[in-house]
Amino acid sequence: MRFVDVKNDVAFRKIFGNEKKTEIIISFLNAVLLLEGDKRIEEVVFVNPYLLPRIAGEKASIIDVRAKDLKGRQFVIEMQMADVNGFAKRVQYYTCRDYSMQIQSGEKYSLLKPTYFIGILDFNFFDGSDYLSHHIILNEKTYEHKLKDLKFTFIELRKFHKEIDELDTPVEKWTFFIKNAKNLDVIPENTTDEGLIEAYRRAERYRWDKEELRDYDNAAIAIQDARGRIEAAEQKAEERGMKRGMERGMKRGMERGIEQGMEQGVQQGLKLVVTRSYAQGMSIEAITVITGLSTAEVHRIIATIE
Repeated sequence: MRFVDVKNDVAFRKIFGNEKKTEIIISFLNAVLLLEGDKRIEEVVFVNPYLLPRIAGEKASIIDVRAKDLKGRQFVIEMQMADVNGFAKRVQYYTCRDYSMQIQSGEKYSLLKPTYFIGILDFNFFDGSDYLSHHIILNEKTYEHKLKDLKFTFIELRKFHKEIDELDTPVEKWTFFIKNAKNLDVIPENTTDEGLIEAYRRAERYRWDKEELRDYDNAAIAIQDARGRIEAAEQKAEERGMKRGMERGMKRGMERGIEQGMEQGVQQGLKLVVTRSYAQGMSIEAITVITGLSTAEVHRIIATIE
């Protein structure tokens, strides 16, 4: 295996957060955000990925890569391996927090620059088959795009199925790299972008020292452990659901059994009243009044004892 798994937390930061190889993150952002002309990113600086808590009781968190370009635009890039509760809210919270932290109290709002969140997901999150989706704030009725400073982009790796010879656009080649590099022995021939070529080079195992590979392996173990916990929780939830279903089924069965038993008991009791009343010489009409049965039903019961 020539390349590491780019989805690994340690590998992702080593490749995309390399301050000496900013051409990697620049190429990736321009490709994924579809930036062209004067909107293209030319240079970036990396921002401390540690986000200190601003709410009492909140834990400090780490975003995989945080960068800023010369225009002040901020980019928050995160690799997410599993769907967790509150993921959508956390994404919005982090993005809005980065946006608001650009200025201090009393400073002008005009100093705020656009903030973009790019989420690379190793699970299906949105409906539909598109692996790449962009989300902006629109007027619900007119679709006017006036609130332009926040944008969310997601790459859902499990919806991406193109092979090497089918790759056309830069974002397809980047997505293929992130998803499939670990299964490759050589850099694909159709890779011409210098930033992507450098990303492949940074992903080569032989370029990593022992300490980096140890951290990489530890991160992989942590991912497997986390997935194991999620699968165990899902299995327990499924077992609880099956148990509740069985209990409800047994309860309904018992209730139906009791109802059927009561009905059979009533029928037996009515039959006994009919037979005894008839034996004592009571008329058919009188028996129907006492039991509430029809004349035909009374005759049918009497026929079984004659």
